[in-house]
Amino acid sequence: MKKIWHAMEAGEVLKRFGVDVKRGRTELECQKLREQFGPNTLPEQKRRHVLEIFLRQFLSPLIYLLMIASLIAFSIGDYKDALVIVIVVILNSLVSAIQEGRAEASLAALRRLTKLKTKILRDGQLLEVDASELVPGDIYSLFAGDGVPTDGRLVDANGLQVSEASLTGESMPVSKTSQTLPADTILPDRVNMVYAGTYITSGRATVVAVSTGSRNELGKIAAMAGKTTQVKTSLETRIHNFGKTVAWASVAVFLVAFILGFLHGMKVPEIFMIAVSQMVSIVPEGLPVAMTIALAVGVQRMANRHTIVRKLSAVESLGATTVICTDKTGTLTKNEMTVVELAFPENPMRRFKITGTGYAPVGEFIDDVSGQVQTKLALANDLKFRKLMMAAVCCNDSHLLVPVDGSDLWRITGDPTEAALLVCAQKSGVEHRALKAAYPRVAELPFDPNFKMMATEHLDGERSLVYVKGAPEAIFAKCSSKDDGEKKLDEFKHLANDMASKALRVLAFGVVKDAKISADKGFDDFNGRIECLGLMAQIDPPRDEVKSAISECVRAGIRPMMITGDHKATAIAIAQQLGIADDPEQALSGSEIELLSDEQLSAKLEHIAVFARVHPEQKLRIVRSLQARGHVVAMTGDGVNDSPALVQADVGVAMGVTGTEVAKEASKIIITDDNFATIVAAVAEGRLVYRNIKKLLLFLFVTSIDELLVLLLALLFGFHAPLAAVQILWLNLVSESALTVSLIMEPMEEQDMRRPPITASDPLLDKEMLKRMPFMIGASVISTFGWFLVRSYSGVPADVVQAETFTVLVVCQWFNLLNCRSSSRPALSWGLLGNPWLVGGLIIANTLHGLVIYWKPLGHFFHTTPISVANFFAIGLVASLVLWVEDARKFYARRSLTV
Repeated sequence: MKKIWHAMEAGEVLKRFGVDVKRGRTELECQKLREQFGPNTLPEQKRRHVLEIFLRQFLSPLIYLLMIASLIAFSIGDYKDALVIVIVVILNSLVSAIQEGRAEASLAALRRLTKLKTKILRDGQLLEVDASELVPGDIYSLFAGDGVPTDGRLVDANGLQVSEASLTGESMPVSKTSQTLPADTILPDRVNMVYAGTYITSGRATVVAVSTGSRNELGKIAAMAGKTTQVKTSLETRIHNFGKTVAWASVAVFLVAFILGFLHGMKVPEIFMIAVSQMVSIVPEGLPVAMTIALAVGVQRMANRHTIVRKLSAVESLGATTVICTDKTGTLTKNEMTVVELAFPENPMRRFKITGTGYAPVGEFIDDVSGQVQTKLALANDLKFRKLMMAAVCCNDSHLLVPVDGSDLWRITGDPTEAALLVCAQKSGVEHRALKAAYPRVAELPFDPNFKMMATEHLDGERSLVYVKGAPEAIFAKCSSKDDGEKKLDEFKHLANDMASKALRVLAFGVVKDAKISADKGFDDFNGRIECLGLMAQIDPPRDEVKSAISECVRAGIRPMMITGDHKATAIAIAQQLGIADDPEQALSGSEIELLSDEQLSAKLEHIAVFARVHPEQKLRIVRSLQARGHVVAMTGDGVNDSPALVQADVGVAMGVTGTEVAKEASKIIITDDNFATIVAAVAEGRLVYRNIKKLLLFLFVTSIDELLVLLLALLFGFHAPLAAVQILWLNLVSESALTVSLIMEPMEEQDMRRPPITASDPLLDKEMLKRMPFMIGASVISTFGWFLVRSYSGVPADVVQAETFTVLVVCQWFNLLNCRSSSRPALSWGLLGNPWLVGGLIIANTLHGLVIYWKPLGHFFHTTPISVANFFAIGLVASLVLWVEDARKFYARRSLTV
């Protein structure tokens, strides 16, 4: 039976483990338990060998086909063709394996989180040991700054606050107590428990370890991530299906060529040679290499835009993304709490707006009534303002650190909420360090979640002052007020509620004059004695550029969805501010999700924009439900709790700055600036890569069919082969490679982010491409085969005819490159010099072909012979038919759109 530790009294938990909170376990007990449960570490996943990663790259129908063609060529003694094919296949696999082999340590990163020291009670002595030595029932202590070594039930807690963002997604530190909770309390609300992978921001506690190693919550997430399989990208699926189609087509072409050769009375070796030529012609050998290069170029472009790609296929998936599930804190927001409003009880209608975001103390105080900017001198002379700043600075355990080493980065230590108060004071001209020195602290009552406040006692000359800070309702309940003061306090309460309704985190401040802190009486000693000083409201502000990025997403047909561990009210307020949601009804909390079946959740998904207070299993469930509805999902995350969903998503996006190693290793890409706008930029790059791959595929496929039809027509009419198999390989591998880089490097067009995402059912060869192919192929075949016929009937030697026919097909290739750049714009009018790679590619292609025609060593290898310069220019004129036919088609296509 599963033990529900949070529902047990602390004494009952200790009794279950048979330990004394003052002595802890004995070393002998620990040795026995360590043998039984193992060390407090997570099992390390077996990592794939580099050879396994390399061999995995061969699992493609196109690669199978190329290897079969190589074996056939080798069996009939055509060693040159066989060798060229094998070299190309190996090079492609090496490039892919090197890129993919950089990421193989997801669970190893999880294990690194447990490598820390912890203070533990053994045989009545407090020792510092490695966290891996902990066993169930161990008593350990926690202090501010400590990492939690394993899951534990709080025995005693004093002002304990824990940052659980890496586990639950909750952006604010959670206050903890040792009180017993109901059995059905969800993990984020289990305030009497602490969990491995989290850390202490303030306070101290005594804890009994309830589980270790893979049995704690961190271990469960590790197991979940390990069982989750990464889905194939849509491009991988399309290439796989395309490869199958090409494989069957090549077999059919081989058989047709063999039958035709047999009917023409050719010898079997010669038939095999021609049949292999036909088979090689239909296979776009350059496609695997070109695809890898295209994705690698996308990787480099994205690296220049703060995006690290860990898996090449993720580039294309980004371009096909239909939903971006994003975290709130740090991605949509700055993850820097900022005071944005303050008010005083004397005049609740008068508020001060505070500009500037983040921890840099730069901003202005604007009177909400007059709209005037308040100078620092005016603020310094304002008594009520000075009192409020004194309370905010003195009743505060955080520190604001000035930039060092020439940097302009202000940093904090401690609770971000408290640090924001120091920033606010610094903006007003109050030097918080000097103020704390002038009013030294002599006593304190740490934050108590039951009273929702903290208090500090300070010396002011000969007298003592007690400053209090906490939830408005808690401070108001202990305020002293009479007659008119009571009325103003009621108005102030309404103001606090109004601020809170806007998802602002509101703190109230007060002072008790001539008072001392009593540990025995605690906060009860201040009943009716607190003088309210004011309110300060803060928020983790949205990033400046995110709203426009959200708008760009919507225009591009992509749904942004927020999945956060924060509270529902805060999440929906930020979502509405950014344009992610229009209505509070578009939000679901984790507890509401628990009540829905998979079918009910799926039905609601199209209307929900915000998921709040969700746990890891629910994030995974949301991603799977979206994928089941046909969506391509990009999921952002930074915490341990995000890793299963990051693995499951089509594109797992980890945060580079705030992200844990677990999240990074579970992801396919990493955003180095933690910015949602960078994700949108990566989507744009992904779309560019996919669009260029489509252009690339059109170019390669048209060339392959050109070759096939020219060869089949020659065979059908009883002519000798117009192209040698090795010449076809030259066309498909060397000549094409010089040109394909040009298409890969094509720049982005404005309409790329105005089109809807590519659907999973979208074929690689779409309708538009299929409409264009007959014109491009027809013109190329007419030019090439026509030249072959004319020169053959003119009595030109067969080797010269073959070299010339080879050249005609190559030049048609050059013109088709220009055709493939755009489906609507004329080839010669659209920024020919705007893509320097295009000019360079054409120069290289011309140079390479000149070498293979006129340089004897290459000519011998590729069965070519020199042709006259006059014929070379005549070939260019004939091959240009390809350009004029496609431009005519584009002209009529544009005209039909305007009619």
